[in-house]
Amino acid sequence: MKAIGYKENLPIDNVNSLQDIEIETPKATGRDILVEIKAISVNPADYKVRANMPVQGDDWKIIGWDATGIVTAIGDDVTLFNIGDEVWYAGDFTRQGSYAQFQVVDERIVGKKPASLSYAEAAALPLTTLTAYEMLFHRLEVSKDDANKSILVIGAAGGVGSILVQLAKKLTKLNIIATASREETTDWLKELGADTVINHSNKLSEEFEKYSLPAPEYVVSLNATEQHVDEIVKLIKPQGKFGFIDDPKVMNVMPFKGKAVSTHIELMFTRAMFQTEDMIEQHNILNKVSQLIDNGTIRTTLGENFGTINAENLRKAHAFLETGKAKGKKVLEGF
Repeated sequence: MKAIGYKENLPIDNVNSLQDIEIETPKATGRDILVEIKAISVNPADYKVRANMPVQGDDWKIIGWDATGIVTAIGDDVTLFNIGDEVWYAGDFTRQGSYAQFQVVDERIVGKKPASLSYAEAAALPLTTLTAYEMLFHRLEVSKDDANKSILVIGAAGGVGSILVQLAKKLTKLNIIATASREETTDWLKELGADTVINHSNKLSEEFEKYSLPAPEYVVSLNATEQHVDEIVKLIKPQGKFGFIDDPKVMNVMPFKGKAVSTHIELMFTRAMFQTEDMIEQHNILNKVSQLIDNGTIRTTLGENFGTINAENLRKAHAFLETGKAKGKKVLEGF
């Protein structure tokens, strides 16, 4: 089968950073299903791993953690899917990724693809949906009945923010304060349901004062957390909850002590990496959001289609993501 992989960590402008290759098609056993991949999307995790995770031995490293496709084979212990089912998923950090024509994946982290979306539209959503949903409802434990409370979402125009804003708008009663820095991304967030959009290029406290905004009970930082942490400490309501998903080199949580703020890290890969007892929650989340999409509650966050799935187009997508200026998700489809 065709796949795209790497053997050494190289800058994305090097043609060997991602290469077109041919490898053997994997086989489904146990609770695994074999999926013929129709579309994928790229995430910051992709370029971070490509640039920093060495390959063990002489094998190719195949990354990618968003896919839609069709089940073509199932393991003996599979109960959730049948051959021919259309599925979507984000995969497992410890296994072969989705930059390939076929992929094996545990059925417990796979959901039924939204029937109303194309493969490309659906591929934009799994990783970010799981990250956003787990952050809101499993880490911060936001109540769907919370009223008169606010959430601040920093860096909200990217993939995770684009779905998190929608989930918060449609599934909770929170007042949503989102941050962006460009007119294009500000308009995008307002379309998705943000009640107020402020500019994170300025001091957040000054923006809150400018718009007479209340102290948020919840703060989610999706990028550049190191740059904003002092302002977050200043703004967040006492006994509030703070969550982040990026990778600060240093994260000093002690300034939060005075306000007794709880701090939470979300990593969507944890359940699959450690085979947690509640691993099937990702199957449940994806099915739940699939229904929300098909009934018109949630929309795709597809931003741009980069064309066919190959090394050249993936290098272009990685290069764009590395600029940090993404609006929505970048997808590729077909081989």
